[in-house]
This record gives sequence, structure tokens and C-alpha cells, in this order.
Amino acid sequence: MAAGGFCKLPSGSVVVALNLPSPTAPTGRPTGVGLDDVRVLVLAQNRARALTRLRNLGLRAVYLRGNAEPPSPDEITAVLHHPDGLIWRTAPDNSVPSLPERTELWHPIRSLLRRPPARV
Repeated sequence: MAAGGFCKLPSGSVVVALNLPSPTAPTGRPTGVGLDDVRVLVLAQNRARALTRLRNLGLRAVYLRGNAEPPSPDEITAVLHHPDGLIWRTAPDNSVPSLPERTELWHPIRSLLRRPPARV
């Protein structure tokens, strides 16, 4: 189950934040927060549409149960200013203090789901 949460905006739209295993992580090995997990932010009209956007991209087993880790104000600002309204970065490791020089920038979702070229 993915950890995550949501925040309803005054405009009526919703920002959903989920920590998911990276689709590019090698299978057969356990993932841990900060290693192979990604934090995905989705802007949509409601929670169901946000999850549908992720499922349509190939992330089939995405569910949101509860509101344990809602998006921070900085995350909400980041997704509002992105033209697609769908961004990601590696999930923060809460055991390591965050340093400004170690903060990763947000990436568009297509860079996460991009398939490597096939080898012939």
C-alpha cells in the first residue's frame, strides 16, 4: 500500500501525493524509502481522477487509503506551477536531515516512465 495523502484547494481541485515504488527499480529486491521510492504529485478535479491519471500511465496498483502524508505547501506550489500537473522526485528519507544542497528538483512524470531503448 502506498503512503500518501491529499489536500483540497480553494478552487475545488485536489492535490494528491503518493510514495510509490519506482517503476524502474529492479524487481525481486525490497525497496525502502529513500532508496527506490518516488514521491508523485498529481493535480486533478478530485481524488478518483488523480488516481485514474496514474493508472492510465501504467501504475496499476495505486490506491490512496487515508491522509497520513498529505502534500506540503512547497509540494502544492510545485505541482500548481507545472503545466502537466503530474510530477515526481525520489522520496525523502526522514532519518537523514534535509540539506538545501541535497534537495532534488521535481521532474515531469514522462521522465520516470520513459523506457530505455531496446538492445538488439
